[in-house]
Amino acid sequence: MGEILGAGITHYPPLITPDEDRGFPLTRTLKHNTNVPEDMKIPTNWPEPMRIEYGEDEGLKSAGEHRERLVKGFRQIRSAIDDFNPDLILIWGDDQYENFKEDIIPSFCVLAYDQFEAKPFTRSDGSFRRNVWDEAQGKNFVYKGAPQAGRALATGLINEGFDIAYSYKPLHESGLGHAFLNTLLYLDYDRKGFDIPVLPIAVNCYGSNVIRNKGGAITQKVNGVELPFDPPGPSPERCMELGAATARVMKDSPYKVALVASSSWSHAFLTPKNNWLWPDLESDYARFEELRDGDYDAWKRISTDQIEDAGQQELLNWMCLAGAMQEMGRKPEILDYVETYVFNSNKCLALFSP
Repeated sequence: MGEILGAGITHYPPLITPDEDRGFPLTRTLKHNTNVPEDMKIPTNWPEPMRIEYGEDEGLKSAGEHRERLVKGFRQIRSAIDDFNPDLILIWGDDQYENFKEDIIPSFCVLAYDQFEAKPFTRSDGSFRRNVWDEAQGKNFVYKGAPQAGRALATGLINEGFDIAYSYKPLHESGLGHAFLNTLLYLDYDRKGFDIPVLPIAVNCYGSNVIRNKGGAITQKVNGVELPFDPPGPSPERCMELGAATARVMKDSPYKVALVASSSWSHAFLTPKNNWLWPDLESDYARFEELRDGDYDAWKRISTDQIEDAGQQELLNWMCLAGAMQEMGRKPEILDYVETYVFNSNKCLALFSP
C-alpha cells in the first residue's frame, strides 16, 4: 500500500530575482496595464496598508521580509519531504499558455515524461534573468520524471471515471512550466540537490482567459477586437474530486508519494475589482480559515464565478490537494499564511503529515 505526504506551497516568480531588481508584478502593472485608472497609479490613492507596505523604497524592505517568511516555509517543507523520503513528488500546477496553447487545452494532464530539462535564467527573448543564486544564464536543470507512476496514475484515474489527459513529451514548453519549475527551484533553495522523480499534473486554472489573455493580465486583440472568453476551467468541486481519486489510486499503489499543490492564492493582476493592483485579501482569508479548520466541504461549494471574481484561479491547484487530504482524513499544519497588498498574491504554506 502506498504512503502519502501532502504539502501546499507557492511558486511566486519574483523570488528568483534579487529584491533590489524590483521585478514585482505591481511594477509591471503600473507600467504596462492600460486598464488601471491613472489616479490609481498614484500611491497616495492606495489603501493605507498598501502604502505602508510599499514604503518610501517601492517595497524593497518589505520584499526582503516577504522572502524571509517564504524561504523559511520552503525549508520546512523540504525537510519534511526529505524525512518522508518519497519515491516521487506529484505536483499540481497551472499552465499559463506555456505547454498548452490554441491546439489543445486539457482540464487536467498527467505529464509522464522520462525527464525534464529547463534553463530558468534564460528568458524567451534570450536575455539573462538575474537570480538570487548567482547562477549562470545557461545553467541547465535536469529532473527525473516518473513515467511508470504516471501511466499507473492515468490508468487508475480513468478507472475512477476521469477521462484524464496524459502526455509522454512536451508540446510547446521544452522543459517545465514555471509553476512546476519554480516549485523545484524553491524546494532546493539552499542548492542541496533534488533527485526525487517528479510527476507534474497540469491544471487549466486560467479557464476563460487562458487563450484570451495568454495566461496573463492583458486581453489579446485581433484587428482591434478583443478575443472572446474561452470555456471555463474545471470547477473547484471537480478539482477536489480529482484530488480524492488521486489519493485513492496512490494509496493502492506501491509508491510512497508527496502530493504537492503549487500556487499562491488571489492574484492582483487577476482582480479587476481592485484595479489589478492588489489581491482579494478578504476572500483569501475566508478560504484560509476554512482550510485551517478542515472545512473542505466549504471549498467544494465555491463556484467558478466566485473563483474568478476573487482572482483565485490558481487556487484550483490547492483544491486538488484539499480533495486528496479530505479523502485521507487529514487537516493541515499551517506553516505560514503571508498576506500582502504589494506582492501580487497571498500565500499559504502547509503540511499534511501522515
